Amino acid sequence: MGSGISLRDDFDAATLWRLAKQSSDANQTRRLLALASIYDGGKRLEAARIGGVTLQIVRDWVLRFNCEGPEGLVDRKPPGAVPKLTPEHRAALARIVEDGPIPAVHGVVRWRIKDLVVWLHEEFGLSLAESTVRGALKDMGFVKLTARPRHHGQNEHALEAFKKGFPAELEALRARLGPHTPVEIWWQDEARVGQKTKITRRWARKGTRPVAPKDQRTKSAWIFGAICPARGTGAGLVVPRCNTAMMQLHLDEISAHVAPGAHAVLMMDRAGWHMTGKLQVPDNITILPLPPKAPELNPVENIWQFMRDNWLSNRVFKSYKEILDLCCRAWNTLINQPWKIMSIAMREWAHRF
Repeated sequence: MGSGISLRDDFDAATLWRLAKQSSDANQTRRLLALASIYDGGKRLEAARIGGVTLQIVRDWVLRFNCEGPEGLVDRKPPGAVPKLTPEHRAALARIVEDGPIPAVHGVVRWRIKDLVVWLHEEFGLSLAESTVRGALKDMGFVKLTARPRHHGQNEHALEAFKKGFPAELEALRARLGPHTPVEIWWQDEARVGQKTKITRRWARKGTRPVAPKDQRTKSAWIFGAICPARGTGAGLVVPRCNTAMMQLHLDEISAHVAPGAHAVLMMDRAGWHMTGKLQVPDNITILPLPPKAPELNPVENIWQFMRDNWLSNRVFKSYKEILDLCCRAWNTLINQPWKIMSIAMREWAHRF
């Protein structure tokens, strides 16, 4: 019977015991202790007992140790099959997902995984499972998100011009008010809440189809809401209709919530009841209209989505009074979470000056 393969001579038992004590890898520690026993004059059978393996595996450890040192005793992930999706394929997939489909060319208005599987086959001749493509998208940082609505007639240049011109508007206001007057940035909008509530996404087991109550009645109320993200506060009213009279009440409510001695820049859309000359704008408020057809500039739109998703959807309102009560409760719950208002509504382009 031949003798065992000798261990390299630039290590000894004491060194391996020290390395085993320092190692955070349990398997490497076990292998180092097994080889240390050999350095200490022990038999290979004793090393196999310490390692809990056969003599053949001890021989493999010796070969790996002699070749690579202690690092050779660390488990390595098997290389596996060569990925079908090369970096070039992934880059092309990312571009097509970000650009979105062209309905006249691709025949769909949004990408589904199975559409992308077909596209990859037609473009590169790749035959991939849907799970592979889904995993590749997740690895590249893509997730499925609800699209934010954008008006089809929106002027994107007007949006950028408004953002760039906002600092000048702010400075002009400060010059009129005086250098020691604090200026607060407020945003305002309205939301209708009625018996025809929306149905939102919810957690459910795979393969099931969750259900949620859906009412067909039409009673509704309006939430007039305004927020000051920098302070994490807001001013709201729940009213039966949306008109100039209700807007006047809301302006007075906002005025009462502006910090004493401060002046509010109130940004809102150009609805008729916002821009009418019949409004008596309080002295501590200056209205700054947003560009037309630009709801994404107003963070109150995101506040409405948060309130609907968490407190106002997937339910049936029994009466008009219940609509009022739940709308008030939802708004008051929001106001009691100033950090949530800050998180949702802070806009760097508006608050960095």
